[in-house]
Amino acid sequence: MADGFASNVLPIIREIQATGASMRKTAAGLNARGILTARDGTWAATQISDILKHSVV
Repeated sequence: MADGFASNVLPIIREIQATGASMRKTAAGLNARGILTARDGTWAATQISDILKHSVV
C-alpha cells in the first residue's frame, strides 16, 4: 500500500519541487495542502527524500 501511496503523491511532490522548493519546503507544501502521509501523519524532509530515492524515473 505504501508504494501505491507514494506513486499517488509523487506527482504532487514533483510539482512543488518544480518551483525550486527544498525537501523541507516540499514537506511544508504537502502539509499546507492537508495531504497526510501513508500513516496519517505530517510530512518531513526525510520522507520526501525517501520517496524520491525509491521512485522510478
